[in-house]
Amino acid sequence: MIIWVLYDIVKDKSRTKAAKRCQQAGLYRVQFSCFLGTLTQNQKDTLQLQLEELIDEETDKVYIFPMSRGELQQTALLGQAFDKKLVTDEIRALFF
Repeated sequence: MIIWVLYDIVKDKSRTKAAKRCQQAGLYRVQFSCFLGTLTQNQKDTLQLQLEELIDEETDKVYIFPMSRGELQQTALLGQAFDKKLVTDEIRALFF
C-alpha cells in the first residue's frame, strides 16, 4: 500500500530519528517532514510502533495515511508540491 507519513515533532533529536525510521522503512522524503512510499501492512505497523516510541504525545503530531494508487494519481499537486532535490523518479512514477 502507498503510505504518507507527515509529522510535526518538537525535539530535534526525535525528529531526526523519525526521519531515519521512515527512510529505513523504505519511504522517500518529499518535504522536510513528509515521507511517501510503498509499504506492506506489517511494515506500516512496525513503523507506526517505532514512531510512537519516539514522540512526546503531549506536544508532537504524526499522521500516517494509507492511500491507493488510484487515489494518489488523483492528488492535486500545486506549485512546488515536492522538493525537487528530495524526490526520486520512483516517487514521480507513483503519480503518473
